[in-house]
Amino acid sequence: MSLLFVLVPLIAFLYASVGFGGATGYLAAMSFFGIQPQVMVSTALLLNILVAGISFASFYRAGHLRRALLFPFILASVPAAFIGGSFKLSDQAYSIILYTVLTFVAIRLLFFSKTIETQNGTRGSIPEERYSTTKHATRNTELAAHNAPHFSLALLIGFLIGLLSGVVGIGGGIFLSPVIIFARWGTPKQAAAVSAAFIVLNSFSGLIGRLAGGTFQLDTFSLALIPFGLLGALMGSWFGARQLSSLNLRRALGVVMSFAVTNFWWTLFK
Repeated sequence: MSLLFVLVPLIAFLYASVGFGGATGYLAAMSFFGIQPQVMVSTALLLNILVAGISFASFYRAGHLRRALLFPFILASVPAAFIGGSFKLSDQAYSIILYTVLTFVAIRLLFFSKTIETQNGTRGSIPEERYSTTKHATRNTELAAHNAPHFSLALLIGFLIGLLSGVVGIGGGIFLSPVIIFARWGTPKQAAAVSAAFIVLNSFSGLIGRLAGGTFQLDTFSLALIPFGLLGALMGSWFGARQLSSLNLRRALGVVMSFAVTNFWWTLFK
């Protein structure tokens, strides 16, 4: 399990560079080593709050937060995350829900990493000859920056993501961010800022829900992972703010996550 002291800061680095907390990555990594689900979730939520909090601070200082875009989502998601966090599921039910979410994340990392790359406004691995086209697309996105979802629709989206986040033990930003971008409700950087705040608040609410429901559990080993995740987040946030690409590393993470989910589904259905 000592490998986790390498994997956790690496995951924190990658996710913090694009405004995410990394709970899905931590959960996938810890699942390789047979850690108890309640310990996995509790550790992932604590790391999520720290990592996404650091990312949020970077995007907030850069002026990318739109409070009006964030508010309707968290209005429903925060109480929903508390409710989801208080649920008591069997280990098998939790594993099925978790690996369904991880399957989505693995597909996104493998096949949509360039979309993730642009969420920070980074050029990354985009060839120079295509950069003018990218700038044009960015200008078009900026024109849509002040679009906003219908209030009731945002409440519904926030509630569903918040409930799922509380049950699984994630922040939900990896679901909210693409919705904001594809619906043209904000620029990629605004989506990253909103998602980072969304992750912190939902993770905290889910954590309180687990405390209330008696499913919060940590051990000495999981606590020792926290400072390593914090170090990775600080580095990832610093590099991400300076427009350095980690596209290939995110794809590598997607490959590793794919092995985890494939092994789980194969074992479940064979």
